[in-house]
Amino acid sequence: MSDSNDDLLIELLEGNAAHVDGLPDDYFASVQDGQRPDVVSICCSDSRVPQERMWNVDAPGDVFTPSNIGNQAQDEHDGDRIVDGGLLYPIHHAGTEAVAVVGHTGCGAVTAAYNVATGGDLPGPDGVDKWVSQLVPIVEEGLESDLVETDQADESVINQLVEYNVDSQVQFLQNAAEIPDEVAIYGFVYDFQGIYGEQAGRTYLVNHNGETEPGRIAAKIPAEFESATRSILY
Repeated sequence: MSDSNDDLLIELLEGNAAHVDGLPDDYFASVQDGQRPDVVSICCSDSRVPQERMWNVDAPGDVFTPSNIGNQAQDEHDGDRIVDGGLLYPIHHAGTEAVAVVGHTGCGAVTAAYNVATGGDLPGPDGVDKWVSQLVPIVEEGLESDLVETDQADESVINQLVEYNVDSQVQFLQNAAEIPDEVAIYGFVYDFQGIYGEQAGRTYLVNHNGETEPGRIAAKIPAEFESATRSILY
């Protein structure tokens, strides 16, 4: 291991020491014997998307936080599409009754799938290509739909596809036999680039149990959160 990596290791150790010092004595008391998170929040694997902090959650056990390339609710097994295990586990084994699918502006995974869909190559290596390949059909479907304005700059098209992907993942979960009917499914786009509005770090609610029209979504939530319900597709 090089000296530079040792420096990073020291930073990690120091960070964890500070974390431990800041915890109250009873921090883990309520989750010693198990967990029952209220929501499973599946996000994109991206260092700019703080899974728990975006919900202002600091207590252990409140949010189950799987992530993968492209915030995909689906995976592939023996040629079939199945629900991602990290998302499915808390629903079937920890009593979780709500799902938040969280995409984000400027998504590298959607960008990679868009590049493939428009004639480019997969980015590599194989472990990345597997997840990007799963996104390509969704991106192709989005490009062929009437929702995505393909005559705009690539950056704009990609952000539209981010939202389209969130909607596709929500729809997949709604149709999945493994997801009980009583589980609520919400779709969000985490915006740190000012695409949906001026508040950096806002999670914009773009899908409410399959409803995607912002006005109808706004009617389902308190008026104080109406500004957090927007779309660049509808």
